[in-house]
Amino acid sequence: MNPISIVATFPSICLSFLILIVYFINKLGEKKKGKKRYHPIADSTTKQLINFHRIHDHMADLAAIYKTYRLESPFRREIYTSDPANIEYILKTNFDNYGKGDYHHDILKDFYGDGMFTVDGEKWKEQRKVSSPEFSKRVIREVNSLIFTNNALKLANILDQSANSKDTVDIQDLLLKSSLDSVFQVAFGIELDSVCGPCQEGANKFIKALDDASEMSLLRYIDLFWKIKKAINIGSEAKLKKSLEIIDEYMYKLISSKAEQLSQDLDSSQKGENILSRFWHYSSTNPKYLRDILINFMGGGKDTTGTTLSWFILMLCRYPVVQEKLAEEIKEATNMKGSTTISDFAANLKEEAIDKMPYLHAVLSETIRLYPAIPVAGPRICIGKEFAYRSMKITAAVLMRFFVFKLSDESEPVNYKTMLQLHIDRGLHVRAFHRINHY
Repeated sequence: MNPISIVATFPSICLSFLILIVYFINKLGEKKKGKKRYHPIADSTTKQLINFHRIHDHMADLAAIYKTYRLESPFRREIYTSDPANIEYILKTNFDNYGKGDYHHDILKDFYGDGMFTVDGEKWKEQRKVSSPEFSKRVIREVNSLIFTNNALKLANILDQSANSKDTVDIQDLLLKSSLDSVFQVAFGIELDSVCGPCQEGANKFIKALDDASEMSLLRYIDLFWKIKKAINIGSEAKLKKSLEIIDEYMYKLISSKAEQLSQDLDSSQKGENILSRFWHYSSTNPKYLRDILINFMGGGKDTTGTTLSWFILMLCRYPVVQEKLAEEIKEATNMKGSTTISDFAANLKEEAIDKMPYLHAVLSETIRLYPAIPVAGPRICIGKEFAYRSMKITAAVLMRFFVFKLSDESEPVNYKTMLQLHIDRGLHVRAFHRINHY
């Protein structure tokens, strides 16, 4: 049997053998140097491929044992750390030394392009600078809070109907769509309205394509043959290519439509009304650049808030005492009568009341700690952190004030889907009950 057929038949054995060679070469090098000490080699691409269905648990298990460890493969070396001192050093003390690098850009560029998730240096600083006004506390409180409240109200009205009919709902699907609606309004100034019924033409295909592209992009990190698959268009790379075609068609059509509208708008006061208009006036001649930036914002905005709220609802179903304590805090902070309608509550939900909900903030933060929406987000603090927290708090306050949530099947296991974002696999099916009956 020739070497090519051996590799084709026994890839795991060959990779493991190569990893062992690398390991022993490194060990010999360490002995020769004598002074430097290295963190242990605890992982490999072979192990990650075997554990792909539970990859985040796999890495968390290793971090619990080693705190900091290395992954060795024939083509790359990685270091994983959960040590607070290392994290502070990377995020703060020596931040400029820890960029995303060419390796990550190469893997993610087909999906995220040259957006904020993948670039370093001046490109990253430029995008942060241009987009940062949208995430100022003033804009979040004065403008975007109205968007969050309106979309939370739409979501609550759907749950109100399901409670009346005693139907089961996939709350994750609704929360992701509600989050996407908010991001579309913030990014484009467009009301997608995917929660309340049929989306605009092609929107459902676009939403599914985003999720599929995320899953296939993550697979590239452990699939040593993804470039070969891409070249001959097979397997996961063929699926990724098809997803990207759907995404690009939808995005370029949207950008073209909005660009035409913006080019006819002579009112300079409208130049900063949303992220698209702000970047269009900054770089209107490059639709690819706009596409990349907006895909990054949509991916980050939709999945961070929608996914976190989904795990949040799951935790409340599992810990009903926490659910009731939250509902009581929301009731006291808003100081509204029990007979208040959902519409009146949403319309009168003030910033001061939201800021008087420390327990809600704590429960959301604990949810993020246990189930980080983007479990492999890299050495950066999210520019939209305040944006995400405000959106989640408003949505949670509206939902928790009027509904009690219970899992439709307590015995069914709940797992995550392996992709760049931590979606709940096969959704989260719950029943919503009117909370007014519980007072």
